[in-house]
Amino acid sequence: MNKILPSTDDNHHPLADQFRQFVRRTSFPCVGAKSALARNQMLFIVARTITSAWDDMRIYPALFNFAKAYAAHPKLYQSFIVLFQGPRVLGERAFEHSMWERIQSLTDKDEWLGQKHDRAVSPHPHDPRFSLSFGGQAFFVVGLHPNANRLARRFVVPALVFNLHDQFEQLRKTGAFDKLQSTIQKRDYILAGSTNPMLQKFGEGSEARQYSGRMVDDDWHCPFHRKEIPDAA
Repeated sequence: MNKILPSTDDNHHPLADQFRQFVRRTSFPCVGAKSALARNQMLFIVARTITSAWDDMRIYPALFNFAKAYAAHPKLYQSFIVLFQGPRVLGERAFEHSMWERIQSLTDKDEWLGQKHDRAVSPHPHDPRFSLSFGGQAFFVVGLHPNANRLARRFVVPALVFNLHDQFEQLRKTGAFDKLQSTIQKRDYILAGSTNPMLQKFGEGSEARQYSGRMVDDDWHCPFHRKEIPDAA
């Protein structure tokens, strides 16, 4: 299966333009996002609300096709971005709850279509090598919303940015990843006056703790499951 039903391209939506302006700001710390923007490799989907499954059947086909397109042409600095028109009053815990509801719903659809979890990562959220997988490609998610504690995560509406894990691995192989990460952390410190305490390198702790941007305790439990076990490598 190479494609499923297409979704509306929202790259020209006003919210997509606002997100580009957000990333374009001099103070915005993520130079990886700036690179994706400069290369015109951000794909946007605009949905109604993060608290409802209303648009999940638009989001998933676009995410699936994005994953398959990357597998065919694995270019660096690509991002799949879902912008939700509301609500704009969510607190950090409420955003986190809704974020995992959307992730679980998209994962359920991936499983239903028989997509295998990317064998390069673990499907178990408490495994240090955990990552999400859609269309056979592993993804790291960055959540943003108006009431985020971290300034770099504070956007005008709730948003989920899906970044391909394979891109990080490509950068590691060339020795560029550590430099990129260090630059982002330094820029984030300049913006916020502190570094993000939730950041960890892949394999040191589950990346699920980083997705929402909320500072979580050691006893935090990830409300996510994927039934499928990946094939042996």
